[in-house]
Amino acid sequence: MSSASGSRVVVTGATGNVGTSVVRVLSEDPEIGSIRGLARRIPQWSPPKTQWSAVDVSFEQSGLAGEFAGADAVIHLAWAFQPTHDPAATWRTNVLGSIRVFDAVAAARVPVLVHASSVGAYSPGPKDHAVDESWPTHGWPDAAYSREKAYLERALDTFERDHPDVRVVRMRPAFLFKRESASEQRRIFGGRFLPGQLARPELMPFLPDVPGLRVQALHTDDAARAYRLALAHEVRGAFNLAAEPPLDAQVLGELLGSRPVRLPRTAARSAIAAAWGLRLLPASPQLFDAVLHLPLMDCTRAHTELGWRPERTATEVLQEFLQGLQRGEGEDTEPLRGRKAGCQGRAGACAR
Repeated sequence: MSSASGSRVVVTGATGNVGTSVVRVLSEDPEIGSIRGLARRIPQWSPPKTQWSAVDVSFEQSGLAGEFAGADAVIHLAWAFQPTHDPAATWRTNVLGSIRVFDAVAAARVPVLVHASSVGAYSPGPKDHAVDESWPTHGWPDAAYSREKAYLERALDTFERDHPDVRVVRMRPAFLFKRESASEQRRIFGGRFLPGQLARPELMPFLPDVPGLRVQALHTDDAARAYRLALAHEVRGAFNLAAEPPLDAQVLGELLGSRPVRLPRTAARSAIAAAWGLRLLPASPQLFDAVLHLPLMDCTRAHTELGWRPERTATEVLQEFLQGLQRGEGEDTEPLRGRKAGCQGRAGACAR
């Protein structure tokens, strides 16, 4: 893929949680000659070898083929988590926008497409043992996020059939966290009125223990290294990405010094549904259902074919993220900018 001047890589969604880590890792790679970051708003952040374009993949006239012209690879990360009360809006960005990206890759004759899929694409699976990449990817139909990720798996099946000359890689990471994403993820899942300072162990003597709530996590920078390795190796297909150990109430309780208290699924879901219905909580009860049914992932393929292993454990990842929540951490891009609870938009008074 590389040339005398290094590879040219285009990254969509380059200013978000995953995008900032991917751009940073690529900018440090001597095999990468240039990076074109696509985002709805151009950031002040200026990593080496990186140029920016203001592009919204949800628009039909987004000019994606022109942005991709001459690229050696496209890494597609652009994704909208909100508005959760308007699934048609997220469908336009996430599904129709992704299909525009795929079509533009073909039109520009880009030889490599790396797509950000997710553990959320998987069909319900076990919590007591891990599954590999052959597990069905039909998602959880009631949750927009899971439904959209699963639909794009089918779209890529068709794309690979019609464009066998394009090397397609699908990354299926667990939940991704880092210190700099704390403010963004608080707003996405907890709402802009939830103070991050509440994530202090002394304020959490008890921890809800919901049956089935056992998930995997990964540091975003570790995921970014897997994306870089996918460019360097002639691999195709899907790769699970996760760190050990799986996170449940017992592990979290030990980390936070909190005592797990059993809470029935119905009680937890009812509380989430009430808060979501009142628009106090962005995360929907359907997403909660999906999380309860996600399988644990076996990452052997990434270990053996990419030579990838996470540098941080899942508990280290969560500890770093909680510290970021407490301090209102962020980064100098619009999605990741740290803000005080209750603030929104680009108002300077809200920045931290």
